Amino acid sequence: MTLSPQWLDELRSRTTLSTLIGRTVKVQKAGREFKACCPFHNEKTPSFTINDEKGFYHCFGCGAHGDAIRWMTDQRGLGFMDAVKDLAAEAQMEVPAPDPRAAQRQEARATLHDVMAAAQDWFVTQFNGIEGTAARDYLKNRGISDKTIKEFGFGFAPDSRGRLKEALSIHGVDQLVEAGLLIKVEDRDPYDRFRGRLMIPIRDPRGRVIAFGGRILGDGEPKYLNSPDTPLFDKGRTLYNLDKASPASRQTGRILVVEGYMDAIALAQAGFEDVVAPLGTALTENQIERIWKMVEAPILCFDGDNAGQKAAMRAALRALPILRPSHSLNFISLPAGQDPDDLIRSDGPQAFAELIAAPQMLGEKIWQVEFEAEPLNTPESKAGLKKRLSDHARDIADHDIAQHYRQDFQERYESAFFAKRDSHNRQGQFQRSKNGFKSQYVSFKPMDDTKSVLIDGHDLRIAKAILGGLIRHPSQISRHFEELTIMRLADSQMQALLSELIRAAMRKEMLDMQGLLTILEQTDCYNVAKGLLRADALNFIFNRKLPETAPSELIERAQSDLAEAIKVITARPGLEAALAEATRRVQDNLDEESYAEQQRLRQAKQEFHERLVELTQIDDVV
Repeated sequence: MTLSPQWLDELRSRTTLSTLIGRTVKVQKAGREFKACCPFHNEKTPSFTINDEKGFYHCFGCGAHGDAIRWMTDQRGLGFMDAVKDLAAEAQMEVPAPDPRAAQRQEARATLHDVMAAAQDWFVTQFNGIEGTAARDYLKNRGISDKTIKEFGFGFAPDSRGRLKEALSIHGVDQLVEAGLLIKVEDRDPYDRFRGRLMIPIRDPRGRVIAFGGRILGDGEPKYLNSPDTPLFDKGRTLYNLDKASPASRQTGRILVVEGYMDAIALAQAGFEDVVAPLGTALTENQIERIWKMVEAPILCFDGDNAGQKAAMRAALRALPILRPSHSLNFISLPAGQDPDDLIRSDGPQAFAELIAAPQMLGEKIWQVEFEAEPLNTPESKAGLKKRLSDHARDIADHDIAQHYRQDFQERYESAFFAKRDSHNRQGQFQRSKNGFKSQYVSFKPMDDTKSVLIDGHDLRIAKAILGGLIRHPSQISRHFEELTIMRLADSQMQALLSELIRAAMRKEMLDMQGLLTILEQTDCYNVAKGLLRADALNFIFNRKLPETAPSELIERAQSDLAEAIKVITARPGLEAALAEATRRVQDNLDEESYAEQQRLRQAKQEFHERLVELTQIDDVV
């Protein structure tokens, strides 16, 4: 069996080395690389580094060095072929079958690089000759400098069906066809693929020409024509300008992604060298994974028109299923009708720099596109928006990331449609308080490293009411996921029930009370849950059975009170700790500042108590 260098390079490129090593060794992010304690010798201070972009590991202590295959053979103890087979299965690649003619084919394939290099030289010669005048004028009119022309290797393909075929005849017709330079159809002689076009070489990460893009200079379609997929070129996995952008990104810590290669060239000429582009298609999952090996949050740059926004959304939706912690996409939208070159020529490089300095995050971009997709002037259209957002969150494979997106979308949705009404209802509701307490109470976070708050004593009764409220309003569990996960209830039965509620909400997003109870029937918490639903002493609106005909305002009031009860009860332990610390400082050193802080915290504690009392007062709205 012969494994070609190209096949092995592809296998390595599809393997994220830090993830592979991280399965057996604890790795930590360290700038653009990862570090760990070396698994090949005993050490307490990490000297083992992993570089995903370059695809190798190195220990500065013992000198261990290698790639993904070497890791599998040296650390896992596998033979070479077993290591290759394991990595190939995970990368969804087929290992070439044994074939006595494989070596011959590999030798022929290796010559394709020579073919492409010869074609590049020939195209450049035509560009610099008499026939290349129109191509040179086109680039001059676009403001492309002589330095950029040379650096990016622009060429020209004459409008002829056989000039290239004749010029490179020494390489043989079959090689020219396999390289994508000639088109072969039945009953016809092969002929030149690129005719009458400005030629742009497409290079692999090592800088070797593997394909071409051709822009027509006169009338005709298609405007841009790329090489077909060949043994050297896979359009869905290749990024234009990666060979130059990769070293540039190590300096900037950034990667820009634009729609086409002329955009990339214009930006590189303007000083933004860390720029790549897909090749005539929407950004693919494989291309996103390739970029993530360089930076965790690349910036995608799209035109501000409708087509640009659709392209941005396509990229966003392709990223959702493969999102992982700390890896995402950012976006900028150019002014309508302008591409990067237009913006830089009209307003200068600084205008583009200002855009990329404040990009939109992935969740914000999805929200914006969906919010602007149609008029939201009916209950049905608003519900449609909510369902689309829910579907997007469901597409995310990582459970933790999906949960955070659900919460983010929910908060944006409620802010867009319920914020004003909630504010109005709250104002009338809070005016009952004797001390003028409003919803702007101080937020106190957990003070220990566990990031949890212990709920005990009198607050356990309130916690029971909250659990009952969550059973009656299951949709609120995911909305308050972060607060609920830091609650630690002193009552073990209640803590077990809380854990089951969170688990059920993570498994199934759309829950009603009966569906939740059906899930709880399979656990030891069912009787506890039923008991909370029958507890008349828990006198909160969110813990009481509302009539089936209850107006939406009443349901919103119950869910709003539930939200505030959760916030208050999770904040109060931190407030108590802050008050105890302030009291200690007053006792140690009584001055105006420490005394004022103690009194402020005492007042806040009293307001917390009074607000909880108010929440238990079921007024005539019910």
